[in-house]
Amino acid sequence: MTPRQLANWERLGLLSSAESYSFSDLLEIKKVRDLCAMSVRPTVIRESLDAMRKQATGIEKPLLEAGAWSTKKHRVAFRHDGKLVEPIAGQFLMDFSEHEKVVTSTPVPRSEPSPRENEAGSWFARGIALEENPATHAEAIAAYHKVLDLDPAHAAAHINLGTLYYNRQEFALAEHHYRRAIEADPRYALAYFDLGNVLDETGRVYEAIQTYKTALQLAPTYADAHYNLALAYEKIREPRKALKHWQAYVKLDTAGPWSVHAQSQIKRILQADVLKLVHKR
Repeated sequence: MTPRQLANWERLGLLSSAESYSFSDLLEIKKVRDLCAMSVRPTVIRESLDAMRKQATGIEKPLLEAGAWSTKKHRVAFRHDGKLVEPIAGQFLMDFSEHEKVVTSTPVPRSEPSPRENEAGSWFARGIALEENPATHAEAIAAYHKVLDLDPAHAAAHINLGTLYYNRQEFALAEHHYRRAIEADPRYALAYFDLGNVLDETGRVYEAIQTYKTALQLAPTYADAHYNLALAYEKIREPRKALKHWQAYVKLDTAGPWSVHAQSQIKRILQADVLKLVHKR
């Protein structure tokens, strides 16, 4: 997550404004990110949360207190008290998921995590806490490696480890872990985005473009992927292709310095096209 994305979600009322986050806050942020990656617009998420709070008395944080999923109409459905409800429409839905063919009045029993999974989760939480202080980044790296010793396919640990290596400019190690995250979860848009950053940083711009495009196929509203893809097209002197992604970015991020820069790039490209047309005439 970037500070800009968090600030935008706070502005929209999806998250409470805070200088630091508890572990439950991180889980809520992850749920918002996952819904956005499934093409649910942030405004729809906010409307769904408001509607769910009105319908289910006593629920303050529906994303944590009731399971949330994206529907085919790119809305949010919640499972609460054994029922699947789409709160904006106020409709109960039939659940044809793999594990629950019909909606029942009792929740589906879930298996308890194994001791090994619990230990991996504890080390992962420790790694996140250690990342907060640059002085303890080496310890964070060790914590994430401990997670991977326990669960080699822990995609989020690979992502966080890759980012720590990226910030240390150890690009080969960063690339390794981003690729491992993709192997573990081929639909992890963030992994493709981060891999694209490494490829771009190491001069493989055409490969980076393809990787950013994959991230956007998985998450069309991924603002930062649009921004970096536009920059990559600018690098290979393809302004018309960059224009599409600058325009997509300013629709997703309407304020802030990055949006201002994107708007200036749009203006520059359109003015250049006008000058070319006048020159041809």
